[in-house]
Amino acid sequence: MAEVAPKIKEASRRADARLAGRATPFIFNCWYVAGFAWEFARDLKARTILGRPLVFYRTSAGDPVALSDRCVHRSFPLSKSQLDGDSIVCGYHGLRYDSGGACIEAPAVGECPRGIGVRSYPLRQQGPLVWIWMGDAAPADELPTGSWVADEQWPASQQYYHLPASYVALHENLLDLTHLSFLHAHSFGTPDYAAAPYAVDLDEDAGRFALTRSVVPTRLPPVWAEPTGLTGKDAARVTTSEFLGPSTHVVSAQFYGLDVAEAERGRTGIRTAHLPTPETATSTHYFIHHGRNFAQDDPSVTDFMQEQLTVAFTEDVVGLTEIERMIAETPEDDRYEISLASDRPGLAMRRWIYRTAMEEGEGVG
Repeated sequence: MAEVAPKIKEASRRADARLAGRATPFIFNCWYVAGFAWEFARDLKARTILGRPLVFYRTSAGDPVALSDRCVHRSFPLSKSQLDGDSIVCGYHGLRYDSGGACIEAPAVGECPRGIGVRSYPLRQQGPLVWIWMGDAAPADELPTGSWVADEQWPASQQYYHLPASYVALHENLLDLTHLSFLHAHSFGTPDYAAAPYAVDLDEDAGRFALTRSVVPTRLPPVWAEPTGLTGKDAARVTTSEFLGPSTHVVSAQFYGLDVAEAERGRTGIRTAHLPTPETATSTHYFIHHGRNFAQDDPSVTDFMQEQLTVAFTEDVVGLTEIERMIAETPEDDRYEISLASDRPGLAMRRWIYRTAMEEGEGVG
């Protein structure tokens, strides 16, 4: 019977030990998307991020708030408590916490003990996104995506998926676009995509990992062909997938007809910010912000593309869920994966995440 040779299995396991995966600690010193702006309202919302239970709300002045969800007295969830003005009153014993997390009232003892409270996390709103900083280091000045996310010249739609898989697997999926010809064969994949020429820009010291694939000539799938008027025409599809950090991956694509003068090419395109925020080691909050620089005043284009992309992104969620299930069901002594030359960007990215997580953990320790 054909099987992977023992030496190859062992080499694979040794290589995997230096790659980020479901067992790798989280990177905390990074901006992650906590939620969409409309999720922060005048009520209490629970969400677990990087393994930590949080409670969200918005103050009467409109400022988003994120606090640890556990009352320091007897661990009752603050998300199951009451928002009173801009403070939370614990539903168990009535301890009151202000929007900064300080405990300001403890009815059972009269005067509130000093110096107790729950952790408050820095937030920053960017258009439809609210970012959170979970680390102990000072928050970075710049948000990972750049300003286009809040730019009206890039009309956009948003999506959310609860992904029962590791965020590392999602990042690798986004750097490995050869799967478009297969996993997405019935949505925005085309048969010629996997074998199209590509170029990589990899810098493991800087944490920069990008891959550009040029599918020329091609016939665009409906999601891109119909809004651009390229249905049935020979066209170009030039896509760059770029890892910008643990929380952010941006896929940019340009489309043009091959009958267009060279000087006019490359002006029509999309940008999709894929924003994975780990919930646990094997579950991810998957936020998506999809923008375009054409048909800016036509909301029907937004609706059409959203409908088409929902099919494609659901295929990713289903595929990654099945992979996570298979890994969990495989005995540990039989877990190994064989990588191909086309996996180089994803492997470099996983080495960087692993090394960065280990270094951050050593700094904390």
